[in-house]
Amino acid sequence: MIKPGPVFTRPRTPAAKCLHLIRLTPIVTRSELVEATGLSQPTITRATSALLGAGLIRERTDLTQSRGRGRPTVPLEVADNNWMLAGVAVGTAFTRIAFYDTKGRTLCEEDVATPISRLSEGDVIEHIIADMNRLMTGLDRRLVSVGVTTSGSVDDSGLVTAPNLGWNRMDITSRLQYQFGVPVVVSSVVPAILGSETQSTQLGSEKPVMVLYADDSVGAALTTTDEITQLPLDAPESLATQALLDATSAPTFADAVQDPNARALLDDRARTLGTIAAELLAEHQPDTLVVAGGAFVDDPAAPKLFASAVRQACPHPTELRMIPAHTEIVRACTRAVALDPLLRVPLDLSRELNAA
Repeated sequence: MIKPGPVFTRPRTPAAKCLHLIRLTPIVTRSELVEATGLSQPTITRATSALLGAGLIRERTDLTQSRGRGRPTVPLEVADNNWMLAGVAVGTAFTRIAFYDTKGRTLCEEDVATPISRLSEGDVIEHIIADMNRLMTGLDRRLVSVGVTTSGSVDDSGLVTAPNLGWNRMDITSRLQYQFGVPVVVSSVVPAILGSETQSTQLGSEKPVMVLYADDSVGAALTTTDEITQLPLDAPESLATQALLDATSAPTFADAVQDPNARALLDDRARTLGTIAAELLAEHQPDTLVVAGGAFVDDPAAPKLFASAVRQACPHPTELRMIPAHTEIVRACTRAVALDPLLRVPLDLSRELNAA
């Protein structure tokens, strides 16, 4: 299997850098890759030859450019092949399962019911496996990797600890690897939010970005050099949505937002999150803070209270940006974790496939 390592790293190898740039620039030449990466012409030639051999890119001979003496310039683009990459975003009530091609296009996707509070850990995995197999029926492609996001935290071994899911060092990685025989990566949802951004950012524009996520769980992550680091966060358990519902006796968060008696708790949550964000900004000083999750998007009063608390405690001119919808977060994270092995170690993934 592919060697374990941090997910969502910026491209490190010449092949990964080339594939990253070719994905973001529909038609690109080898000379342009040399200029964009700062790598030598021979290095780029070897990297693109390896990607061509793996079937991940192709030459556009129909767009060949002749410029006087020397070899004609043949542009490159991402190739269509028979690979597919699976993404699984585990939620407390529903799990998003999606399959993508190597261009990142969605082949199929579905939200499937996974009432985790009523299922054992083993049953959760069996449900996910069964639905993955069902959705793959009729897709005439070869599964090459699986990526999973969950709430909570994920250690270096891929074990998940998520109190809102009732998981303590849950091993979802080994079970999926055994079932499908492909590399599996597992990430917390918080780094995955940043991963979806770094995958669409050109090389050389790696400004530090932080994300604060607050919903069924609360977490933060930061881009550091070429990696994404989940930050230790000493957040009160009362900030999680379920804790707030328990305190207000509201059946749903939408009901809590409409309940005048719950307003004080909701406002206190928004301000507390703002204070936490300000402390993180003062410590790490990112250029941008991205906020996401139901605590911000499902309570119309929360964004203003949150931003006011941030600016009051931390006047550092950080850009604040909010992801406006839960479905957008889930879709972005699912695609990001599915594409991670391909974009991080494309040639390793190809060798893994050929050795199977």
